[in-house]
Amino acid sequence: MKKTGFRTGIFLFLLFFWLAPVRVWAQEDKEEGDVTHAPYFFIENADPSLDSFPLKATDVATNINGVIAETLVQQTYTNEGTRPINASYVFPASTKVSVHGMKMTIGDRTVTAQIREKEEAKEEFEQAKSEGKSASLLEQQRANVFTMSVANIMPGDVVRIELHYTEMISPVEGSYQFVFPTVVGPRYASPSMNENGETAEWVETPYLEEGKTPDAAYNITVNLSTGVPITEVSCKSHDIDVAHKDGSTAKITLSDPTDYAGNRDFILDYRLTGDQLNSGIMLYEGEEENFFALMVQPPEHFEAADIPGREYIFVLDISGSMYGYPLDTAKELIRDLVGSLREDDCFNVILFADEVASLSSKSLPATAANIGRAISLIDSMDGGGGTELLAALQKATALPAKDSTARSIVMITDGYIYGEKAIFEHISKNLDSAGFFSFGIGTTVNRYLIEGMAEVGMGEAFVVTDEEDAAAMAKRFRTYVQAPLLTDIQVDFEGFEVYDVQPAVQSTLYAQKPVVLFGKWKGEAAGTVRITGKTGRNDYLQQLSVDPADSREENAALPWLWARQKVKQLSDYTADAKEDESIKREITEIGLRYSMMTEYTSFIAVLDTVRNTEGSTDVEQPSPLPEGVSGLAVSTGYTIGSEPGEWFLLCLALLVSVSGTMLRYKRRRRGCEA
Repeated sequence: MKKTGFRTGIFLFLLFFWLAPVRVWAQEDKEEGDVTHAPYFFIENADPSLDSFPLKATDVATNINGVIAETLVQQTYTNEGTRPINASYVFPASTKVSVHGMKMTIGDRTVTAQIREKEEAKEEFEQAKSEGKSASLLEQQRANVFTMSVANIMPGDVVRIELHYTEMISPVEGSYQFVFPTVVGPRYASPSMNENGETAEWVETPYLEEGKTPDAAYNITVNLSTGVPITEVSCKSHDIDVAHKDGSTAKITLSDPTDYAGNRDFILDYRLTGDQLNSGIMLYEGEEENFFALMVQPPEHFEAADIPGREYIFVLDISGSMYGYPLDTAKELIRDLVGSLREDDCFNVILFADEVASLSSKSLPATAANIGRAISLIDSMDGGGGTELLAALQKATALPAKDSTARSIVMITDGYIYGEKAIFEHISKNLDSAGFFSFGIGTTVNRYLIEGMAEVGMGEAFVVTDEEDAAAMAKRFRTYVQAPLLTDIQVDFEGFEVYDVQPAVQSTLYAQKPVVLFGKWKGEAAGTVRITGKTGRNDYLQQLSVDPADSREENAALPWLWARQKVKQLSDYTADAKEDESIKREITEIGLRYSMMTEYTSFIAVLDTVRNTEGSTDVEQPSPLPEGVSGLAVSTGYTIGSEPGEWFLLCLALLVSVSGTMLRYKRRRRGCEA
């Protein structure tokens, strides 16, 4: 009877909305001065004179030489309508890339974009747009989110925008991984941020309905050149073809270009011959400055002596974007994590969507009964509502702690929120009481948040794409937190004059991944680099000699890699960076000096010919929902119509639905303390 009432409520609720006119949020529906921003579903305009999908193709070509990846991304816009248009598009990149080049080609004319201060670039673009000149503007919204705006695309125009990325790829557990994000997931903005006018306009972006993909090509090609034999190449995100030219080079392409590739991260894994990974130093001598990159491999995992008692607080996202596959995968992960705790461990589970609830007001011993209670609670969750991660973290850090117990806070989410820096700030203020680990769940997670939480929290980040991943990542997590590889890490340079070294070395290394440093040097390329630390109860020492032969022309990307790391340290995970004018000036100077995208610098390209004297229509290129993400992740506004009986149906539907929901809630609450 309880289930029948609930289903009846849902039926009546859906019937009401079938009768009532429904609309999606759109710019023209907003009242002047409205500061609320949220993603919305796109409804195609039936006007054949307006091309609402001008982005026809995205072509990605990456060349990986050694540990440096150079990527060229070409976006092709074509206006197949009969009216001039201005197009805008939101797209992602890796948090590690330096974007340092852009070109715009229209017909046979190519314009190399110039780097400008952000406001100056915006003004130049708007002026060109109003004058009828074709122009393009690339802006950074987040370290991994960018917007492209193209003005005055005339009927029949084919506009190609070429972007140049650079990043370094370092191995983890002996495996190298290249990730190319393809789509920005919908972001949830807390109502408090909307009320304060703190939400940026890019958050309000159109999405196609669940399961629908654009009628556009998305091609990815990777040319791999490692210098040593490649033993394995795999890609669990896409079907690929691998053509080996010889033992150390390979060309990777998509097996089926008709299978839309742009709704999930492209994740390429490869391994090289030999289990022992080499440490090394790369040098580059520029006209005005010299740069280096240092990569030091850690020791093997060890069994730590005298491991202290441990407390694990699992913070699980059950919001709308986690509905279905992501939450099912998260449940599998947390079952494995909770189910394998030692009897002398203690734990708690915090669940969050619009509101926050916990298994208990304090952490519980990891007994079979308590573990069973936690798993039952988690299994009862379906997913729905907003994503109030900050409130959940505040609850986690406020839980009473036990003396002589090492606390680890484990966050499990897809990361589809706005306001990441408030999360980073809270974590940084609580580093003395806990270590922070993050699990990103899904085919296209918000890596800026997932990686940032772990980096600020001095922990590790994991990305789980399916249930098979969940089991493997849970095993790796247990190994990491129980036995760190290296502690008290120090790096000293003897006879090698270095400065502006980035980043600061973290004190504890959990994963078997290298310590990577970027910096500048002057004088002779000579001397020794000493890396010291502790493995369990033993001292650790590794020494590297600096050799002039390490300076090579193929290391010309080092200036951009250093500049990106410098900006990352200054602002990526610092909540108050915007309030500090000196930091803003320093980031702006770095962007202008190294011709690189930052939060305060943008690329602008203008074709200096008036091409449009009639005015243009603005269109926003819709994005597909990430694969596996429910339509519940996108907010939809409704307009109540005037059909007879609508209000009666609505009230009846809500009454029956809420009654069923309350019955379910009471059953859940027996095992969950709000």
